[in-house]
Amino acid sequence: MALWAQMTPQLQYLPTQTLNELYPDTFPLDVRHYLASWIEEQRWENFDVGAEAQKPQARRLLDQMVHLLQEVAQHNPNVVERVKLQHISRNLSVFQPQPMQLVRTVRDILRKERHILAQAQIPQGPPATNGTPKPAREDGKTDVDNLVLKVLEIQNCRQTIHQLEEDLNWEKQEMESIQGKRSKSECFSWFVCVCAVCALEQCQSCLILRIKSWRWEQHRATIGVHFDDNLGPLQTWCEQLLGVNGNLRQELMLVKRDHGEAEQFHTLQESLTHLLQTLIQSSLVVDKQPPQVIKTQSKFSTIVRYLLGEKMAPGKPVLLKAQIITEAQARNLGQQGVVPNENVGELINSTAILEHNTSSKSTCATFRNMSIRKIKRADRKGSESVTEEKFALLFTTEITITGCENPYSIQAISLPVVVIVHGSQEINAMATIIWDCAFSEPNRIPFIVPERVPWKQMCEALSSKFMSEVQTQRCLDGYNLHFLAQKIFDQPDISEDFSNMLVSWAQFNKEVLPGRNFTFWQWFEGVMDLTKKCLRDYWSEGLIFGFIGKQHLHVILQNKPNGTFLLRFSDSEMGGITIAYVGPSDNGGRKIQNIQPFTKKDLDSAGLGDRIRDINCITHVHPDLPKNEVFKKFFTVPSPPNPDGYLPFKLTTVVNPPQTPSSEEIDMEALEGILSSICQNTNKDLH
Repeated sequence: MALWAQMTPQLQYLPTQTLNELYPDTFPLDVRHYLASWIEEQRWENFDVGAEAQKPQARRLLDQMVHLLQEVAQHNPNVVERVKLQHISRNLSVFQPQPMQLVRTVRDILRKERHILAQAQIPQGPPATNGTPKPAREDGKTDVDNLVLKVLEIQNCRQTIHQLEEDLNWEKQEMESIQGKRSKSECFSWFVCVCAVCALEQCQSCLILRIKSWRWEQHRATIGVHFDDNLGPLQTWCEQLLGVNGNLRQELMLVKRDHGEAEQFHTLQESLTHLLQTLIQSSLVVDKQPPQVIKTQSKFSTIVRYLLGEKMAPGKPVLLKAQIITEAQARNLGQQGVVPNENVGELINSTAILEHNTSSKSTCATFRNMSIRKIKRADRKGSESVTEEKFALLFTTEITITGCENPYSIQAISLPVVVIVHGSQEINAMATIIWDCAFSEPNRIPFIVPERVPWKQMCEALSSKFMSEVQTQRCLDGYNLHFLAQKIFDQPDISEDFSNMLVSWAQFNKEVLPGRNFTFWQWFEGVMDLTKKCLRDYWSEGLIFGFIGKQHLHVILQNKPNGTFLLRFSDSEMGGITIAYVGPSDNGGRKIQNIQPFTKKDLDSAGLGDRIRDINCITHVHPDLPKNEVFKKFFTVPSPPNPDGYLPFKLTTVVNPPQTPSSEEIDMEALEGILSSICQNTNKDLH
């Protein structure tokens, strides 16, 4: 039966014409289904369909098939199916004169099934990030379709029972036989009802899991993980399950039951009621999240969508209310489901009406001009900062669904947000959000995060966030990630293996880097911001080496000729890019030097391409490409009209390893001031 078990899921994808050709009237699908095990146990391929001597053997198989089919029919509780199978078994007599034709038919069917399976491409749902299983959308949709068919079957059974009852009233003389059929039909209909409720429960569990998975993907999108925000399929799924639930509740009321089934009837009724309540309450989602860093007195927007909006009872408008809640309140909300009474923040424009859009078939409440006027903070412990405190927006309303008597209280919670009062807090607040989005677990207690995470996991988050923020397809490579590890762990040894080390929240954004006045995240965010605003094309085309330490610089550039250079992000200044190049030393040799980093302010006045063009001591970008060819398309203005053609820059000399790198800086700021008063608009190369 292994072949049929694989074939069964594929039937739904086959066109009707293909099914009719695969299972002809002489050998219908029912025979293949009910006798699957027996059919696959026979050696159809061993027959020589032209050999007369094998006809008796073929006829025996035909007789066995007819006998087995009659047994299946006899034990089938469904009157309709029983009659249908008996009819099919009689029709198989068409093969009696030519039993080899049966062999040929069955053999061809099995061959075609194997071919279909070999060519099949079953739609699969992509695995959820962070190891969370995610049900396939198409598979779930198929389950709903099958469930709808099962409910239709129940309705047909009930109609058959009703017809039998009418026949009973008019044909009293056949009361016993008809009564027997009615009893069996009622039992079967009741059995199918039970099965359908179980199937509905399973299907709805898949839907709830998929909605949670959608929310989780939305959460992870903050660090750049791919997210499909289309809620259309989930809305259709919700609407179908609501319809199935209503039909089943109706069928339960119409199917007759004796005294012994009363308890089971009430159990099914309660199950359907609970499923209905869960579905209605789970269909409110935050479609467009509010900013995860919100500054008080600043406007922001968010959109909440109700997936069963087309099923809401007409009449009174549905008003959604928003309030801001603390992490502790969010935790109690998950445990108790009670809306908190204490107001920890004052929200402006905190109500919106659920409105239906006929073109998009969506029902949404749009909060366009929300603002947090003030916020009440919890008592902080130890070194906790206000930028580490997480809040959320809670949306609540009451909704009445068509066909339901009482309204349902429903609610949805946003992703965690950090509330700040000044722009200077934004970078630290974003660090809290990044850590939350990258390292929290699915289905966590709000808003618990680990204190330490594996460096491998941190690498994925940093690279993903960098690509997302800069809007580039080029990720951080091994050199970049290794230097970032050296930076955050304060380990200058380039041979160190960081893959199994753990990085803490304190190392990420509480402790300043050694010898600096900023944290790792503040420095990394500064580089992202500079690249996004000034260097995206340079980075995307691989012209910027990126994050690299001075020891690695010597490994890469030590054997290169004078004038060879590469672009790297400054490790001493936030949001800076510098040029490391090979130049002559005082004793006639060569040394690796670094030009003073360019910041966003510098690059706004003159682009990186123009600056590279006008620095004469650099000629070839690593490994050996002429700079004027590589950077030509980035040149925007001609060189300034001066006799020397030099730009001022500060030179940093780095000694060769294995000694600890040091720098010698020639600070010419005072001299530049004197020269600028003498030679206006003239730039000199300072050595």
